[in-house]
Amino acid sequence: MELYGHPFSSYTWKGLIPLYAYDIPFTFREVNPMEQNEAYAFVQSAHPVGKFPVLVDGDHSVCEATAIAEYLAARDPEAAALIPADPIEAARARMMDRFFDHYVMDVGQLVVNACISNPENPDQTQVEAGRKGLLRSYAWLEDWLAKHDLPPHVSLVTCAAAPSLFYADWIERIPADCPRVAALRAEILALPAVARCVDDARPYRHYFPPGAPDRD
Repeated sequence: MELYGHPFSSYTWKGLIPLYAYDIPFTFREVNPMEQNEAYAFVQSAHPVGKFPVLVDGDHSVCEATAIAEYLAARDPEAAALIPADPIEAARARMMDRFFDHYVMDVGQLVVNACISNPENPDQTQVEAGRKGLLRSYAWLEDWLAKHDLPPHVSLVTCAAAPSLFYADWIERIPADCPRVAALRAEILALPAVARCVDDARPYRHYFPPGAPDRD
C-alpha cells in the first residue's frame, strides 16, 4: 500500500494513525504542492478535487481520510478494531468522527484560511467565527465525555480526534472549564501512533498560518 499526503496535514494524520497503530506495511508518498512533484500530480488525478490523503492498495484507490480508515478496518483483521463491531456503537463512532471533522477541524480551518488569505490582516469576522465555534464545540464535547466513554485503543474516533484537537488547541486554547477535553487531547497525543505524527510534522511548524505555539 501507498499513502499520499503531507506530514503536516491534519487529514493525512488521520490516514497515517491507523497504519502506524496496526503495523500495516505501506510506503509514504509525500505530496509537495509547492514543487508539484510526481506525488502531487498523482493526487490531482486520483482525487476529485486534488486533495490528500489518497491510499493506493493494488488496483484500489481510496480518497478521503474517513474512507481510508473504514477501508483499513475492512481489509486488515487487526485494524478491524477501528470500527466497533456493535452496530449501535459503530454509528456512535461515525457520529463522533463527523463531529471532529466538521465541528473542530473545519471550524478551526476558518481561522487558518483567513490567515492564509491575508497574513497581515486576516478577516476578523472569520477569525472570530472560528474561535467562537471551537469554544462551542469544546463545551459540547465536554458534556458528551461526561456521559460516554471512548475506547482505549486507536479507533476511528481517535483518528479524527487527534489531529483536530491538536491543531484546534493551537488556534483557541481548550478552556479551563473543559478539563475532560484537555485530558482527552493529552491522552490521545501520548499514543505512539499519534506521537509519531506529531514528531514527523515538527520541521513544518513554521508553516502554520496563525503561528505555531512553542509547546506540544
